[in-house]
Amino acid sequence: MSTATTTGAAPARTQQSPYKVTAGRVLRSEWAKFWSLRSSWITLTLALVFVLAFGLIRTWRYKANLTAGHPMDPEVLGANAVSLSLFGLNFGQLALGVLGVLVTAGEYSTGMIRSTLAAVPRRLPVLWSKAAVFGLIALVIGTVGAFAAFGFGHGIVSGTRAALTFSDTGVLRSLLMAGVYLALIGVCGVALGSWLRSVAGGIAVLIGTLMLVPGLVSLLPTGWRNNVSQYLPSHAGDSMYALHHDAHTLTPGAGLLVLALWTALALAGAAYRLKRTDA
Repeated sequence: MSTATTTGAAPARTQQSPYKVTAGRVLRSEWAKFWSLRSSWITLTLALVFVLAFGLIRTWRYKANLTAGHPMDPEVLGANAVSLSLFGLNFGQLALGVLGVLVTAGEYSTGMIRSTLAAVPRRLPVLWSKAAVFGLIALVIGTVGAFAAFGFGHGIVSGTRAALTFSDTGVLRSLLMAGVYLALIGVCGVALGSWLRSVAGGIAVLIGTLMLVPGLVSLLPTGWRNNVSQYLPSHAGDSMYALHHDAHTLTPGAGLLVLALWTALALAGAAYRLKRTDA
């Protein structure tokens, strides 16, 4: 009888998953996740309706008062077709900002964030993908809304001192910057939702920053108010798409830089907490 001896055990082979976590796959998953929610469709529709409806109402009211010879409100005496048509951005930004909060904080409220981070252990690609996906969607919605609102609005005020066309200097820049502004506000919402991990808290901070803080700053002495208010996110955004600026407002480029810095700060806070603390 012969015997066989073994010199050593063969090393066990570990089976690796054929699927790797890549930036593209994380982006696609966040894209699919976003469009699978009914709230996404509803809120995006509301944002577009707000931008269009309030802009057209403001434009129509201006034309009606001008035609009837009624006294004009002081804030619209020097209005133009761009400022009138884009009046609805003040309301559209709230819808997109709130939806941005829901994109991230909603997963914490349902507990789905644990499954998401288990699939993407490095964590930060989740935040970047959510911000990129929603920022792109908000950019498209904001740009389409701005161009549509001006397309209807400039026809309403045609023949008045507020009349402008797409070919006039600065108009295209203002409309494009309006879309960029809404995109950055949306990304800020995403960052706040991830940072605070609370839908109510994220929305409260967002609305407070966009609406309450400017109101408080307006109570400051004139010198302080002029120096501080132009660097607030909402006022910096206003200067981005304003056709003209005065001595106490930022230029469009400076406004874009300030709002981008605010957005980067919010994302940095969200990234720090996501990396350092458990879900």
